Parts: sequence; structure tokens; C-alpha cells
Amino acid sequence: MQEGISGKIARSFIKSKLTILLMVAFLLIGGYSTFLIPREEEPQIQVPMADIFIGFPGASPKEVETKISAPLEKMISNIKGVEYVYSTSMKEQAMIIVQFYVGQDVERSLVKLYNEIMKNMDKMPQGVTMPLVKTRAIDDVPALGITLWSEKYDDHSLRQIGEALTNEIKKVTDVSDVRIIGGRSRQVNVVLDKNKMAENHVDFLSISNHIQGSNVQTTAGTLLNRDSAFSVETGNFLSSAEDVENLVIGTNQQQPVFLKQVAKVSDGPETPNQYVLFGYGKEDTVKKIFQSEYPAVTLSIAKRKGADAMRLADLILTKVEHAKKQLVPGDVQVSVTRNYGETASHKVSELLLHLFIAIVVVTLFVMLAMGWRGGLVVFLSVPVTFALTLFSYYFLDYTLNRITLFALVFITGIVVDDSIIIAENMHRHFKMKRLPPLQAAIYAINEVGNPTILATFTVIAAVLPMAFVSGLMGPYMSPMPIGASIAMMLSLIVALTLTPYLGYIFLQEKEKRGGKHKEGNPHRLEDSGIYKIYKSFIQPLLNHRWKRYAFILSTVIILLLSMVLFFTKTVAVKMLPFDNKNEFQVVIDMPEGSPLEKTAAVTKDIADYVSRQPLVKNYQLYIGTSAPISFNGLVRHYDLRRGDNVADIQINLVDKGDRKKQSHEIAKEMRPAIQAIAEKYNANAKIVEVPPGPPVLSTIVAEIYGPDYDQQINVARQTKTILKKTNDVVDVDWMVEDDQTEFDFEIDKEKAMRYGVAPAQVVATIRSALSGNVVGNLHKPASYNPVNIMLKLDDSEKTNLDDLKNLKVISQQGNAVPVGDLVKIKQTKKKKSIYRKNQKRVVYVTADMAGKLESPTYAMMKISDQLKNISLPEGYSLQEEYTKQPDFEDNFTLKWDGEWQITYEVFRDLGIAFVVVIIVIYMLIVGWFQNFTVPIVMLAAIPLSLVGIVLGHWAMGAFFTATSMIGFIALAGVMVRNSVLLIDFIDIRLNEGIPLKQAIIEAGAVRTTLSCLQQGRWCWVP
Repeated sequence: MQEGISGKIARSFIKSKLTILLMVAFLLIGGYSTFLIPREEEPQIQVPMADIFIGFPGASPKEVETKISAPLEKMISNIKGVEYVYSTSMKEQAMIIVQFYVGQDVERSLVKLYNEIMKNMDKMPQGVTMPLVKTRAIDDVPALGITLWSEKYDDHSLRQIGEALTNEIKKVTDVSDVRIIGGRSRQVNVVLDKNKMAENHVDFLSISNHIQGSNVQTTAGTLLNRDSAFSVETGNFLSSAEDVENLVIGTNQQQPVFLKQVAKVSDGPETPNQYVLFGYGKEDTVKKIFQSEYPAVTLSIAKRKGADAMRLADLILTKVEHAKKQLVPGDVQVSVTRNYGETASHKVSELLLHLFIAIVVVTLFVMLAMGWRGGLVVFLSVPVTFALTLFSYYFLDYTLNRITLFALVFITGIVVDDSIIIAENMHRHFKMKRLPPLQAAIYAINEVGNPTILATFTVIAAVLPMAFVSGLMGPYMSPMPIGASIAMMLSLIVALTLTPYLGYIFLQEKEKRGGKHKEGNPHRLEDSGIYKIYKSFIQPLLNHRWKRYAFILSTVIILLLSMVLFFTKTVAVKMLPFDNKNEFQVVIDMPEGSPLEKTAAVTKDIADYVSRQPLVKNYQLYIGTSAPISFNGLVRHYDLRRGDNVADIQINLVDKGDRKKQSHEIAKEMRPAIQAIAEKYNANAKIVEVPPGPPVLSTIVAEIYGPDYDQQINVARQTKTILKKTNDVVDVDWMVEDDQTEFDFEIDKEKAMRYGVAPAQVVATIRSALSGNVVGNLHKPASYNPVNIMLKLDDSEKTNLDDLKNLKVISQQGNAVPVGDLVKIKQTKKKKSIYRKNQKRVVYVTADMAGKLESPTYAMMKISDQLKNISLPEGYSLQEEYTKQPDFEDNFTLKWDGEWQITYEVFRDLGIAFVVVIIVIYMLIVGWFQNFTVPIVMLAAIPLSLVGIVLGHWAMGAFFTATSMIGFIALAGVMVRNSVLLIDFIDIRLNEGIPLKQAIIEAGAVRTTLSCLQQGRWCWVP
């Protein structure tokens, strides 16, 4: 046999002393890379996103839409690279969410966005605020959560401790942001007495102006005196509550009026507008000691891009332990309520363990076929491939996260093939004893080396096109095809360099030292058991045409029957399998207008149920504010949840290694009871889990488009009712506020002018009375956080409309005029927010899935049949869209989005990738064998792999997901690899003059052992 490129490479490495040194060096490089590569929970997804906030005081949602949202959407949509523009037009403000295409350069995209906004600011109406542009990135998700709680300290004291601790944590390198959730900040409360204000002829606006005018200090300039210059400072800041209460705020009967005469001034906590509580679950033994829920604050800590979450968490926790000695009293408990660094480290350790187990299992399989020497060859060569793969990950700026770790586990079953092929063929030729050891080794490598190169490229051709999956799923999937392709190339290099060296040392038949090679007693293939078994099976098919056709036909029938399982829903299709996390959230929405205390009541009631459930370690209540967000919450903007009617419960479970149930199953079991409790309070409680893949607005999203927004809301209401009645559909909600009564105080401007009262006085008085008014802050140079001065009324003096009407404003003549004499009060319904997506008005209906069929596809199919029952205005119909927004808005359209949209895009792109795979593999095989029919024979077996895939999913009760599709495509490459090796061996035997049938039997017998080794190791990869 003519020596090919594989034989030449192997020959140079077999006799080289440098080979063993290279192997050691590669292992050391790979081991060192595991310490260099940052570890984190989520992959670094490059999706430029930004939120734009613009205020428009006094404007209705409709006016905000027409004056701000719609024009801005049009401007932003003109920017190249923008994929989606969402907007919410609320009373007095607008929020626009801009999302660029995945993979766009983040910095350039945001610069383009900012430039486009700034150059069009002259087109904005008078009175709008300067746009606030806030970027969003995966690193905004807190990697660490630290909760301070206590039996003895209140939330105000805990906030002060938390602020001091925050200043220390910010000193740690790679900490990008620390957010304090919960607690009451320090402020100077100026609680005004409206009767004393009227007696002393002062009102809210005059008091506010006097405080602001008295809290001024500035450098006036320089005084020149002879040959010296002196700096002159004018004014003085307010630095204490005493300074505030001693301010002169007016005159009455030519006597000064001090603030303390009309108000109670105190330096203390602000009025509660949120509550954060901490409690232990049933599974924690500390529950016996701490049986209640305690005031708490949470420090939510985010890291810089590319920082190692594990090392950063360790540094921060070390810093906190050190700070406990000085900053944290002994009565304050410090609990770690989130640590993505720990979970990332655990997954890396788990991966390394799985890799080691996989290598050991593969070694055992090889030992069964080739003895302990053959197992040792594989055991030593495969880790080198992984070491080099990790090293390449480092240079690609990958981090070790749950996606790249899955990619490494995925490629475990692929990278061992090349070494097994080379080692097995060397072992076979050594046993045949036809040639001296060195020549036998080179001959064996020549025999399978070139086909192995082709087979490796077929596998690369199979997996690499998956790197071009579009959308948010692209960054999740790209580490798998890219990592697998790199690993395959490296495994080929190792198989042609290190494996021949190790095989030459360990696999050759040992003879007496110094003795010459003997050809006696060679191993005969015909005498092996595998040859006899394979011949007895294949020979009847080769000799009898009807048996061949019967076998092929029965195989096709089995394939078709297995495909029927998709249509009967025995094997359900889903985007991604559920992940097993240590946390999930309960998101609670009360009707608009609900007070904070009522929201707290339902939250505590649900929390009481949670505390008594097994497998719950601890939980935190966030009432009036949001919990630390996950990647899910980042996309859904949960961090913007504020108000008296919202709450979150963060539930932390015991570690997944200490429980048998998955987090999804636990959440499903809790959902009915939690929602039953919420229903008693007329609340909506949703269970929110951390998704295994790209987050979406919700699993099921129905977007309602149409010509009239009120009718869109009506259609959405009916759609919501249908969803609630659909099996397996849970957590149904919509993005429409409940009806809320609104009192409109219309100022009679003519009457106000006659009284000598400016309308601004009335506006400031009512606003300050109801919401309070920050009129400045104390100047404390040593304090990191501002201390606000808040003007407000006592809660008991603003309980009804009469209290507001009896508020007094001071006219230009110095008379106290009741607000009720200057306004007309109208009772109306508060205008609802208006949502838009890509310049079209939309109403969102959302839902989740839980039950037997947890894929939105099946729910959509059920609901689609019922949409014809929706009542519409005469002359209109309801159309359905599955892949894109409607082109026109002159009719009503329901567009399905959410997980379905990503599922559609992923399976579409994977389908295209599979077609590309078939074409590329066909071209490679034609180029190698110079035959147009041989590739068809090889590719014909690919669909048959679905038999095992589908039946395997049915047996395991698993969903057919995107990862299943990835496995199917990768398996296509593996099957072609085996076919290449088999047909190449047949071709070799035919060239040696062996009849076709005999060559087929021999090739099958030789390659069956190899195939068994390859498929056996796949079974142990997970």
C-alpha cells in the first residue's frame, strides 16, 4: 500500500522522543486553561438592547403616543441593525425598548441609537424631559445576592448597614453595580399642619421655595486686597434637621414664621413604600429557631463583563466576612440568597467529573475488545483532545457557562472516535502478524488514516452549519457546533500523532527482547466470533433478493410507525427541555389601586404556604418592588416593577444534588395552592422559572392587532377567557390595567385669577399633599447617600376628597383660599397604557404551560379552533399569523409569539442546516470516491436513525427538543463516518481481488467491533 499523508505524519511521531513531551505539555495547557477561563451562569449573549425613558408631564397616554412614542419609533426603526422597537405610552411618560439583531456590535449600536435620538430632539414637543437611555446586557443580571435580616433591627437600620456594606463591596474589582433592595432610607420629614399653615398665611409652594432658597452655597468670586487675593464663599447649606426647622418661611403680621411653627420636622426613616422580608423554609433546620418572617434588605451584586463569577463571589463573601467585625452588628444575620458563581463552579466540577467518567467508561469498552493495553491508549490520548479544546475556548473568549459546558459534554461522544479507529486498526494488524511492528503500524494507519480524515470532515460538515442559527437561540447553540468542529480537528491531529505513538508502545504483540519478527500463528478474521455472527446475519440478505427487500421494507415501516408518534403526541415537540434550578419566583399582581398593605397581606399568606412546603430552603418577600432579576426578568423588565400593587417571592430550594425532584416539578405542585390563595384576594400570581434557553415575554404570547385599540382590548379579553379554559395552560394574564377610578381636579383659571392665585400653587399643593415633595437634601460631606428633605401631610389629613378640598393656598393679597373653591372635580376612569410593537398598536395576552403537553404548539392548535367564536364588530374577521406581524391593520389579527416564535425559527434554521449538511457531505464523498451513487448509499441510512431517536424519547418520556434535533444532525455525521470507513474497507478489499460479497462480510465484521465501541461510548456520554 502506498504511504499516504496520514502514514507519513504517524511515522514522524512514532519514533520521536518529542511526542511524549508534547502530550504532557498539552495536558498542562488544558489544565491551566480551566483556571483561566471565567466561570459564570449565563452565556455572554451579544444582543444590544436599550430602554429609553421620556417624561411628558400632564400628557395622557394617547398624547404621549402621538407626540413621543410613534415619532421616536419611526426614527429608531431607521437605524441599521434594529430588529424590534417596543413602546409603552403611559400617563405622563413613555418607555421605548430597542432590540438590535443578535451579533451586532454593542458599542456601535448604542452610539448609533444615541446619535439618532439626540439629532431629533428638536422635533420633540415643548415640555418633554431629556431622554434617559439605559443599556441592558446579560451582565446586568446579579451574580450574587446577599440578604441582611434581623429579629431586633428594623428595615431602616438594616438599610443603613446595607449602605455601609455596599461601599465596601464596591471596592472589589470586577463589581459593576450593587443595588440595595428594601429598607427605608434616611430623610428629613417635614410633616405640615394645614390649619397652622392657613393661620400663618403660607402654603406648600411658598414653603418649598423658601427651603430651596435657603439651601444654597456657592463660590462668589475673589476679593483683591492690596497684594493678596481672597476667595469668597456665599451662603450656607442645610446640614441638620435643626437647620431645617429653624428656617424662616414667611411673615405673619410683621412677625417671622418659622418652619417649626407649621410643621413637625424629624430626621428619620422615610414613609414605607416597599417591604422586604426573609424567612426560612421547612427544609432548613434553622427554621425551628427562626419561625417567622423578618425585616430584610438585599444587596443585588452584578459583575463586569467577562469576570469570573466564582472567583468574584468568593472575594465578595470574604470581604463581607471581614466587614462583619466592624460594620455588621452581631444581631444582624447575613444570608447568601443567590450565588451564580457557586452554581457555575459546581457545573464545571460536574462536567469534569462527567468527562472523567466518560473516558473511564470508553476505556473499559476498549479494554473488552483490545485488552488493557488498548484501553490505556485511549485513556491517555482522549484527555489531550479535551485539554486542547479548553485551550481553544480560552482563545475564543468563551466562558464556562451552562451552554459551553453542555457543548463540551455533547462533543465527548465525538472526539474519542478518531483515536479508537486508529488504535483498533493497529491492534488488528499487530494480531495478524503479517508485517514487522513498525511497518504494521504504518500500514494500519495508512489503511484507515485517509478515510478517517474524510470521516472527520463529514462530522464537521454535519455540525458546523448549526452555528448559523439566527435569533436569540444562535448564541445558545453556537458553542456546540463551533466547539465540536474545533474538537474534531484536534482529535484528528491527536489520532494521527499521539495515538500511533501510544499504540506502537502498548498494542504490539510482545516478543523476546532483541528477537526478530515472526509471522507464525497469525490471527485469522474468519476464526473470530464477530465474523461468524455477522456472516450468519448478512449472508442470507446478500444471497436472496426477497429477503433484502423484506428487510428494507420492514425497516421503512418501522420508521413510518415511529414518526406517527409525533402526530399522536406520544412524543411531544418542545423548544428546550426544562432545566433543574435551585430557585424560582412567584410574581404577584394585585388590581391597580390596591394599597401596599393589602398587597403585603396576600404576599405573606402565600409565603406562609411556601414556608411549609418540603424542599424549600428559604424565601424572600419583595412587596412594592422587584426581586433580584434573572435573565428571564432582564428581558421581561421585572426590575421595573414598582408600585403598591406588585410583589415578588423569591423561593430558594435545597441544592439539586440533595433532592430527587426537579425544580419544574416542584413549581408545578405549588402552583394550584398558590393561585387559590391569590384568587381569594383577587390577585394574579404567576410561577416564573429560570428558562433553559433564551427568555421570552412568556411561553404563550398572543399579540392582538387591529384598527381600533378598544376593540383590540375586547378581542384580547375574549382570547384570555379561551386560554383560561384550555387544558395545560396556566398563569393566564394580559398587559392591560384594571379599571381604576380617577379624580380630575380641573382648575377654574378665571376664578383663580380673581382670587389672586396662580394655578401652579394649586397643582403644587395637591401634589405635595398626596405624594410629598422633595425640596432638597441635607449636605453631609461624609455621607455617600443623599438625605432628602420631604414636605408632606400627615396620612390622617388626606383620607378623602373633603380633606383635599379644604387645603388652603395663599393668594397675592395674603388670603387663605380653599382649593375646593378653585377646582371642579370630575370622576373618570384612568386612561390605560398603550402598547406598540414595530410601529403597530398591540395588546398582549400571555400564559404559561404546565401539564402533560407543555409545548405551546399544542395549546395554539386547540385555541385556533375556538377563535372563530370570538365576537367582532360587524364586517371584521380575526386572522391568525404564526411567523410575522400583519402587514395591514385594517382587520383584526392574532399573531402567536413567545416560545413558539423561537421554536419556529430554530427548527426552521436547523432544517435548513440539515439540508446544507446533506449537500456538503454528498460533495465530500463524491470528491473522495469519485462516484455519484456511493454517497446516496451512505446517506440513505440517516433517516433510519429517527427510529431509535423517536423510540428513545418515547421510552424516556422526553420531549423532542432543539437539542434532540442537534443530536439528530450530529448523528447524521457520525453515521456517514461509519459508512465511509465501511465502504472504504470494501473498496480496499475489492482492489485486492476479493469478491464483492466476501468483501462486504469482511468489512462488516472488521468494522462491527469498531462501531460497537463507538456506539457503546455514546450511551455513557450523559
